[in-house]
Amino acid sequence: MEMHATRTIAADRIKVWEALNDPDVLKACIPGCEELTGSPEEGFQALVKQKVGPVKATFKGEVTLTDVVPGTSYTISGEGKGGVAGFAKGAAQVALSDAEGGGTNLHYDVDAKVGGKLAQLGSRLVDSFAQKMADQFFERFQARLEGPTPDETPDA
Repeated sequence: MEMHATRTIAADRIKVWEALNDPDVLKACIPGCEELTGSPEEGFQALVKQKVGPVKATFKGEVTLTDVVPGTSYTISGEGKGGVAGFAKGAAQVALSDAEGGGTNLHYDVDAKVGGKLAQLGSRLVDSFAQKMADQFFERFQARLEGPTPDETPDA
């Protein structure tokens, strides 16, 4: 399963890069993430709980960053094992560039695979779930960097 998208984030490229490498930011943005430890240099260990169709699973996995070009791009790869539910693994090439008129373009190309019970659910369900997870991650990431919109700001 492959996904490609670009989001424009109203923050400078250095701030976006720092957030992409911050375990606390990543943990807050990954849907279902209960634990994320480690560092960009050594890799991360993650514990993520998710429900894909009728299958509930707790995935324990490793995440590594390779092909790092500071402030510009990296490849983030991970594999999680969910016991009898199966496994999920994938990689994303993430690239940053200056957006026209300010801000940062965040472009990503994702390639993901699943196995075990998850693979038996059918490609449409799994692809839809993976797309939803990626969208939620990048929506949360963008909201965290940009802060609340004027509509979300509580009245004083």
